Amino acid sequence: MPLVLTPLPNIPLIRPGDNLADIFLASLNAAHVALEDSDILVLASKIVSKAEGRLVNLAAVTPTPEARELAARADKDPRLCELILRESSAVLRVRPGTVIVEHRLGFVCASAGIDHSNVAAPETSEVSKDLGGLDWVLLLPENPDRSAAEIRARIKSASGKRIGVMIVDSHGRAWRLGVAGACIGLSGLPAIVDKRGDPDLFGYRLQITLIAAADELAAAASLVMGQADEGTPVVHVRGFPYPLREGSLGELLRPKDQDMFR
Repeated sequence: MPLVLTPLPNIPLIRPGDNLADIFLASLNAAHVALEDSDILVLASKIVSKAEGRLVNLAAVTPTPEARELAARADKDPRLCELILRESSAVLRVRPGTVIVEHRLGFVCASAGIDHSNVAAPETSEVSKDLGGLDWVLLLPENPDRSAAEIRARIKSASGKRIGVMIVDSHGRAWRLGVAGACIGLSGLPAIVDKRGDPDLFGYRLQITLIAAADELAAAASLVMGQADEGTPVVHVRGFPYPLREGSLGELLRPKDQDMFR
């Protein structure tokens, strides 16, 4: 079966408390896509964060001395640096304009994944009445694996179909320029596919081949989603070339003793 990625239409601007599963099912119906077993929905982390109320107004943040020191080194807003520290387990690299951290979820990324783009004051937030005109930022979901599992369960309850759900974010890469989609949470599909021991075309048994299948799909879906004002934060996937199973972000995280770049 060919791999087919379909961006879903009519996804509204997401607000805190929105039922994402219902929104996705309505969008699938609008796109005339009937869910089948082994389909996958790939979600931009931003809409999950918004639904979970992960919006923070910088005006409500009081930076600590540690955040002020980091801000001076990185040439960033001390309030933003305070949030970066709260969302991180370690600061790995700092240079003007860039802070690389180990996120509390275990992966390495810039600025703890905190985002300014396409973020506005939440209409349903009480704090927005006082701080509505000021600077809002968006944190990554609290627990993306759990978020994916909850959305998947609601969709299965409504449709009866066994699908996978993946949450993706844009990450830089240590060896290359530019950002690409990366998986930060998933449910119902493999993050890693282990090909060790499988034969190649000439009968050689593969020794070290672990396929980051979730990241490969995340990058493909991000290409369809876009990175700016496209407004397509959900992609329906059919034809994923590996059997679905339970998976988690932890499969993708390289153990620190194997990380040559720390």
